[in-house]
Amino acid sequence: MMKNYKRHLITAALPYANGPVHIGHLAGVYVPADIYVRYLRLKGEDVIFVCGSDEHGVPITIKAKEEGVSPQKIVDRYHEIIKKAFADFGIAFDIYSRTTSSIHYKLASDFFKKLFDKGEFIEKTTKQYFDIEANQFLADRYITGECPQCGNDSAFGDQCEQCGSSLSPTDLKNPKSAISGTKPMMKDTLHWFLPLNKHEKFLRTWLLEKNKHWKTNVYGQCKSWLDAGLQPRAVSRDLDWGVPVPKEIKGSEGKVLYVWFDAPIGYISATKELTDEWEKYWKQEDTRMVHFIGKDNIVFHCIIFPIMLKAEGSYILPENVPANEFLNLEGDKISTSRNWAVWLHEYLDEFPGKEDVLRYVLCANAPETKDNDFTWKDFQSRNNNELVAILGNFINRTVVLTHKFYNGRVPSKDTVTDYDKKTLAEIPRIKTSVENSLDSFRIRESLKNAMDLARLGNKYLADTEPWNLYKTDPDRVKTILNISLQISTNLATLISPFLPKTSQKIAQFLNINPVTWDLVGSDNLLKSGHIINKTDLLFEKIEDDAIEKQLNKLEKIKKQNTLNIKPVNPQKELIHYEDFSKLDIRIGTVVEAVKVPETQKLMQLTIDTGIDKRIVVAGIAEFFNPEEVVGRQVAILINLEPRKLRGIESQGMILMAEDEDGSLKFIIPDKVTKPGSVIS
Repeated sequence: MMKNYKRHLITAALPYANGPVHIGHLAGVYVPADIYVRYLRLKGEDVIFVCGSDEHGVPITIKAKEEGVSPQKIVDRYHEIIKKAFADFGIAFDIYSRTTSSIHYKLASDFFKKLFDKGEFIEKTTKQYFDIEANQFLADRYITGECPQCGNDSAFGDQCEQCGSSLSPTDLKNPKSAISGTKPMMKDTLHWFLPLNKHEKFLRTWLLEKNKHWKTNVYGQCKSWLDAGLQPRAVSRDLDWGVPVPKEIKGSEGKVLYVWFDAPIGYISATKELTDEWEKYWKQEDTRMVHFIGKDNIVFHCIIFPIMLKAEGSYILPENVPANEFLNLEGDKISTSRNWAVWLHEYLDEFPGKEDVLRYVLCANAPETKDNDFTWKDFQSRNNNELVAILGNFINRTVVLTHKFYNGRVPSKDTVTDYDKKTLAEIPRIKTSVENSLDSFRIRESLKNAMDLARLGNKYLADTEPWNLYKTDPDRVKTILNISLQISTNLATLISPFLPKTSQKIAQFLNINPVTWDLVGSDNLLKSGHIINKTDLLFEKIEDDAIEKQLNKLEKIKKQNTLNIKPVNPQKELIHYEDFSKLDIRIGTVVEAVKVPETQKLMQLTIDTGIDKRIVVAGIAEFFNPEEVVGRQVAILINLEPRKLRGIESQGMILMAEDEDGSLKFIIPDKVTKPGSVIS
């Protein structure tokens, strides 16, 4: 049973300021968070909702160099695009800040300094590539060279774009700096590391024992990380873009806070920017903090940030982190680099006034427990068959009939039948079902429950047929329309968290302000004699040509991407049978899987080979999440010489098939096979 809280702090993941917002971001984070916040506000809770742009990190500096502008120019541009799109769409942040603000710089710097003074960091000297001519250390993406796997001479220090192999800078042959073109040297560099392993006992108690009520996808990923064993993680980088490591710390010159360390502190700095009482929301135990994020941010919000907060000592920890999975587009993974997305700012231009339609469809398809798919045909169908035919139809008929028979005046409810009572009794029941779903972060289910009230109203009108009854029993029609108007008034508030602009339109038709949440369930919200306004269409049908336009737009993008697809690799040179016979390839079963920290593509797998259980690092994290990999059978080359990737010794290689679009597929037996079975 959740304890009572005096206030709520709700955060939404900070969008990265190197591109606009797309529907995947909305479905995974911002629409669910906004729905939940609006629900709390309707209940009269003390709640603040914070977000802002994440504006540091290497991808931004790379984009700036490509365009020949400063990183500040890049983040300024996208911060404004993102902020305006959220505002136009109606995401009700109390503040949308940014991590380049002066408040954030000072707070993040002070946070780091406090942890440093408390001895919470490990200081280590490591070797890193250094560009002598540019006089700077090189991030992985600033190093190019020959891929050891396919020979591509333009591979990056973290990945070969030609063959898809995940790499470390030291794997490259003939490495050179992407800045000056010169050969870099290995040079010692000092950095600070947060020893995550030091806090494993705390995390096991707090996460695995006290937070078993968290969503299974979140709990499962956290358990996988902990079971794999935590390692110290760098909190600083050699860059000139970011929050500087405090200058009073020896060796800090030329170093900034690693973006994953400074970004979550952005929640705190945004709250401080919003209110002088910010500490009340961050440091008092009667505050409930909830993080809304996507699944790619689970480790940061459930393991790393809580460790940071606990190590600092004065902050509360999140009460819940209801992370969602990913939303695909027309059966394909949303990709910024391939422009395979529906961008929010473009949608708002192309579908003016239809903000709530997109909110409805994204909520109805919310990827809460597994990846889900957005299609334009489903978008059209849900608008026409649900919003128009159910919600819009009920409100329109109720208001039109009230004007037709009673000049817009709410009739009295004189004689109530058993059927009327049964119908009215459904209102508080539906309200409770919506509350239960929202309180458990089952947003998709809660929307369905709220729409049940519109379905109830439609069924009630269809069963009673007031349009046919008026001539023979006008008194009965009074009661029917009174009850329909009571349902409409309840509905205006019940759908408000999901469809805020629609709620306002219904309230305008009824000539009221939406009632507060505590009044929902009453059967006497509109008094007889009250004058309502005339109706307008709540929703309009979306025609085929509008959908075809969007599908054609995506088809052009797909064709353009096809032109850029690499050709099928030619056959390699012939080998002798003796060479092939040296390969020991077997069937294995993945027993554990976890993403490798600080990488987008690497996943650490523990594989039962039938001989032993061994660690293999594979570049599959862009295509699979750890939960769906565990239990899979794989083909594994077990006698490959071990090599270190990101400090992890990989003892083998799993075999994958790569499609022409770069996506990966497992090579598996057609039936479950005993681990250790030899492939020959």
